[in-house]
Amino acid sequence: MHVAIVQVSVHPEHIQSFMNATRENASQSLREPGVARFDVLQDAEHPTEFVLYEVYRDAQAPALHKETAHYLHWRDTVAPMMVTPRTSRKYTSVFPSDRGWDAAERE
Repeated sequence: MHVAIVQVSVHPEHIQSFMNATRENASQSLREPGVARFDVLQDAEHPTEFVLYEVYRDAQAPALHKETAHYLHWRDTVAPMMVTPRTSRKYTSVFPSDRGWDAAERE
């Protein structure tokens, strides 16, 4: 599995708009066959700080995700809400195994 952890800092007046747009993007992303997980996290102590935790089934899935209409809409919608451009780091999953990302496989 391929994991992207995206950090986003938004202007305080855009928190709710950012969350709304990001929830929609995450919901649509989960419908992509290459997406295993798409979590949106808000920092409990610094509510303008967010992390997107994205898990992809193969190396091609992140690029395919970035070609979708919902991602392109999200990217253009939230860009002016950000304090600085978002940052992203890429990881490969160590645990669980690739099969372990599906809830039914963990039971």
